[in-house]
Order: sequence, then C-alpha cells, then structure tokens
Amino acid sequence: MTLPEIVVDGRGLEHPEPMERVLAALDEVQPGQQVRFLIHRQPYPLYDILHRHRYAYETIAGADGNFEILISPP
Repeated sequence: MTLPEIVVDGRGLEHPEPMERVLAALDEVQPGQQVRFLIHRQPYPLYDILHRHRYAYETIAGADGNFEILISPP
C-alpha cells in the first residue's frame, strides 16, 4: 500500500512558520512516503538540514516564482 504524500503549503507565511511546518511533517513521514513542500522562495537553510539528515530531495521552480521541494526520508 502506498502512503499518501504529505503536502505542506508554506507560501505566503511569515518566517519561521514554513520551516516549522515542514520540519513537523518530516517528523511524521514514513519510509516510502514523501513530503511536498510548497514555498515562495528557495529554503536554503532547509537544504542544509535535509543534507545533514540524509533526506533525498528535488527542487522544482515554478513559472509563478514559487518552488516545490519533494522530500523523501533516508
């Protein structure tokens, strides 16, 4: 059974709420599941955290200036 992805929409939220929401989602993500993080700018501090904890991620830049970061647990 495939688990549904967790979607975190941080667009338009003030700092640090987007980071807090995505980190909370990462605490809940299961193997085989992913987090889709929607954000209005590149979350460079998040990339450092993901790298340190060995999460796989892909960043997709949207034509509207927003970003989608697809995150999978190690």
